[in-house]
Amino acid sequence: MSVLISGSLAYDYIMDFPDSFKNHILPDQLHILNVCFVIEKMKKNIGGCASNIAYTMKLLGSEPLILGPIGTDGSELLDFFKSNDISTKYIPKSTELMTSAAYITTDKDDNQIIAYYNGSADEATSQHIGDVTEKVSLALIAPTKKDAMLAHAKQCYDLRIPFCFDPSHQLTAFSDQELAKTIGQAKFYIGNDYELKLTQEKTGWDADELLNHVEVLIITLGERGSVIRTKDETIEIPPCPVKSVDDPTGAGDAYRGAFFAGYERGFDFKTCGQMASVASAYAIEHYGTVNHSYTMEEFSRRYEEVYKEPIDLKTGSA
Repeated sequence: MSVLISGSLAYDYIMDFPDSFKNHILPDQLHILNVCFVIEKMKKNIGGCASNIAYTMKLLGSEPLILGPIGTDGSELLDFFKSNDISTKYIPKSTELMTSAAYITTDKDDNQIIAYYNGSADEATSQHIGDVTEKVSLALIAPTKKDAMLAHAKQCYDLRIPFCFDPSHQLTAFSDQELAKTIGQAKFYIGNDYELKLTQEKTGWDADELLNHVEVLIITLGERGSVIRTKDETIEIPPCPVKSVDDPTGAGDAYRGAFFAGYERGFDFKTCGQMASVASAYAIEHYGTVNHSYTMEEFSRRYEEVYKEPIDLKTGSA
């Protein structure tokens, strides 16, 4: 069976500004702000939550299905998916809108200014989970247009397809009622520690109360690892040591891709979390979200070195 990923498909334009933003902004003149940052370099990368998650799942031998539109300029994304043998069956091409894009400028102090163009993601609401003909064992509702996230979550719930709700940077777009209702429809809820605090503010539910509404709660903690909670157990996942910190962008998506690649194979939550930690480390060690690669044998060796446990990714045993 397949894992379905509803989420954004985008281009990331990464720009480096060799000075500090603060040297070019007058705090007392923000009401008439007019600045130009002359950047030192720019790189265009494949991006989008669905792209990143699917890439990791494919590296680990899963067969993800992406549900999301691209724009009139989406040929590079299609080429990327085809070169990595990722299905494009449910990736329609808009005839009017350009592909979603993030324009990210980082100064020398690691401050960022991001402009995001939603583009073709506006057409995600015209896609329906019920149109997927393959047997789906699990769906991931990842960040994209909010209305599409709500619709796809409800469609999964009605079709009895278990899903992970992953609002991430779209959390603030949901009303308190929308967030609570969608969490209640999901099997998994995932977010980092900041997002969990924001979830608590919006719903009034702490981690214990969240587990009255969702079966599995996954909390990512960056360099401190992650925690997986159910009503019956709390599993602390130590981080996988990284060899370098080239770019943390995409580490969270790599975590998700590996976790659910493991879950699909029938691994327990501890093993899934450890797989996710290893995948995150690979992402952090490379610039961009999908510029790293590994074979399943290489991944298994690193997993075993870090966690002192054998893992067989082909047969699904640890």
